[in-house]
Amino acid sequence: MGIVIRKAALEDMDLLVQWRMEVLREVFSIPPGQPTGELEKENRRYYQRALQTGEHMACFACLDNAVIGCGGVCFYQEMPSPDNPTGKCAYLMNLYVRPPFRRRGAGEALLKWLVSRAAKRGTPKIYLETSEAGKPLYIKAGFVPMRGMMKLPAGEEGGIASRPPSA
Repeated sequence: MGIVIRKAALEDMDLLVQWRMEVLREVFSIPPGQPTGELEKENRRYYQRALQTGEHMACFACLDNAVIGCGGVCFYQEMPSPDNPTGKCAYLMNLYVRPPFRRRGAGEALLKWLVSRAAKRGTPKIYLETSEAGKPLYIKAGFVPMRGMMKLPAGEEGGIASRPPSA
């Protein structure tokens, strides 16, 4: 049997949160014993709301009826611009396959499933953040680097807001 992608539903809440925490532990190098109760609670709250509104769609990669990977896409609206006249955006996230199952097509299957859902919704801007390990998959699929992006680290907004503007 090959890899099967199945859409996650609210009934999968415990599984969704379990996989989200597995992804976060790997991506952010969270030590195994570190408590994550509040983070789990907030992710559960996010899924509860966003799955119902259609703002988020999640899926699982299954092999022989066992879940081996997951993925998600957040849908949102930005201001229309020349490179995105509709303003519709899809942010791919949480695309993850457990190490023993990597390089067997599960990541590609998850990516195709998520991109096809974004395309069905008429979403022209599809983007993501990636690790170095994931880059080859996305390049092979046609993704290109985005230029000119910056990020204000959490906790820094107070510092910038309290400084007077430069002359």
